[in-house]
Amino acid sequence: MITKDIVVSGGGLAGMVAAIAFARAGFDTLCVDPAPSIPDSPDAGADLRTTAFLQPARQFLASLGIWDHFDAVSMPLDVMRIVDAGGPDSPAKPRVTKDFRSEELSDLPFGWNVPNWQARRSLAQIMADLPGLEFRAATTCDTLFTRQTEARVRLSDGDSVKCKLVVAADGRGSKMRQEAGIDIKTTRFGQKALAFAVSHVIPHQNVSTEIHRSGGPFTLVPLPDCDGLPASAVVWMERGPRATELFNMPKAEFEQAMTERSCGILGPLRLVSHRSIWPIISQIADRLSAQRIALVAEAAHVVPPIGAQGLNMSLNDIKTLVELCKTDPAAIGTQPMLARYHDLRYRDIQTRVLGITALNKTSMLDAQPLRDARALGINALYALPQVRRSLMQMGLGAG
Repeated sequence: MITKDIVVSGGGLAGMVAAIAFARAGFDTLCVDPAPSIPDSPDAGADLRTTAFLQPARQFLASLGIWDHFDAVSMPLDVMRIVDAGGPDSPAKPRVTKDFRSEELSDLPFGWNVPNWQARRSLAQIMADLPGLEFRAATTCDTLFTRQTEARVRLSDGDSVKCKLVVAADGRGSKMRQEAGIDIKTTRFGQKALAFAVSHVIPHQNVSTEIHRSGGPFTLVPLPDCDGLPASAVVWMERGPRATELFNMPKAEFEQAMTERSCGILGPLRLVSHRSIWPIISQIADRLSAQRIALVAEAAHVVPPIGAQGLNMSLNDIKTLVELCKTDPAAIGTQPMLARYHDLRYRDIQTRVLGITALNKTSMLDAQPLRDARALGINALYALPQVRRSLMQMGLGAG
């Protein structure tokens, strides 16, 4: 029987950050992840998605000694641009374009975009050098047994671990959440998202752009140059059958389709990576804790990739949980501490899941009168300076 303070189930971005945060706080920590290795290049095994780390997330990562490792591969996001292309034109044309500028709030960008595979590689390097932190790849937490004073976890490699707290960061299908008997509410949209990288001739000028027509947003997020040309990460959300069709399209046909869907705002788009695809849902756990276990990240909540909310919400979970443990180490994993964690996080999570679910449904609209109403709504919200600033502050997690 192995003894640890903390067991983190899941070694994605959120799980790795959680493990580092607990180890930095002085807790003996084990992190396990089912993936056999951490990709060191954007090959077929790498996560092609990117994450926009917003201002509060950057501050938290800097406090953990992480951000310096991300800085060299990040791109600042100075402007969040919303484009409505829901008019009757075919091919689509922008009819409403509104820029939300970070300078209205502060001297800093809204956030910084980092490729997920590079972020995981940097986090793995930090974890390898951090005392009090053990990372096991190709390993899962299979069973959970808890009582008032401790938790016991059986690992897929045959080891058993006794700990004070299990942190479930093992994704939307969380085995540890199931073992703890925590139910979830799931909304399915009939959508899938494609993720890939493109180069283009028109510079992105550090602008992140969401283009809305129907089926879901087409989002371009700045990346460093590729082969001497400006580059962007793309998340393209569509109804399931159309997304599958796009995923299987020959490259030349796909490049034409994505250029048309982007309204040509950055010129012709050239595919510079492979494509990945995954289903879009929103999901929220009925509660964030049970005996000796706390849920964070996608084990607790899942949102469509709109407004850079997903991982930034997850980092708020981790920050809150670690601060509670640091404040009273003797209370780690106790019912009062875990109840306090739920109370501090649940309302914000609930509000954001509901809000992003509504935004996604709005972005999927097909009927022309409804798309016209969406364009009018964007104009109306943007025209009110205080409302505009409030929306930006809420997006950053400040409201």
